[in-house]
Amino acid sequence: MAQLFTYTDAINSHSLFADGSSALECRAVPVASSPFPAPTPDWAPNLARLYGDHHLWLLGWLRRKLGCTHQAADLAQDTFLRLIHARLRGAANAAELHEPRAFLATVANRLVANHFRRLSLEQAWAEALATLPEASWPSPEQQAVARQALHLIDAALATLSERARQAFLLSQFDGLTYGQIAVELSVTERSVKRYMAQAFEACILATE
Repeated sequence: MAQLFTYTDAINSHSLFADGSSALECRAVPVASSPFPAPTPDWAPNLARLYGDHHLWLLGWLRRKLGCTHQAADLAQDTFLRLIHARLRGAANAAELHEPRAFLATVANRLVANHFRRLSLEQAWAEALATLPEASWPSPEQQAVARQALHLIDAALATLSERARQAFLLSQFDGLTYGQIAVELSVTERSVKRYMAQAFEACILATE
């Protein structure tokens, strides 16, 4: 088995960007023998330059947002990985970013929001669990499944419009009827039914 480098392997290994490094770092992985290595994408040098020029700035920006160096390093890496995945889909070009720091901050800010939302969910789960007798707590495996489902549903709801998300929460958590939700949101009951259909569809797709 030859030790050959493939760009996809580097991306999937999550070691493409190393904390504190100013250049792309790739590791050799065992792949099927081939007389030719996989070609490096022509946009990789631009991405490497973007990383080298702005990684430390992004790390500092995230550290101020999060107050934690380790979390900042993780989200900085995730930000550049998002850019790689977007480029692989043809959705972004590092060479065409006229305001690279504004772009990186936008991507990173979404990750920060997701991070705090996950923390909020975990806190809510812990508080709900604390209200139950310890003997009736779910097993660790059941708790892991439940938390994963919560995160998936939260991510699904985040894709909805604000009113659709509010309608779902008012129905499922506050127990309001569709008529009461319509009054609360100043919309028609027909609109509430449409919001709920969108929310249920998003939740079902997220947990399939």
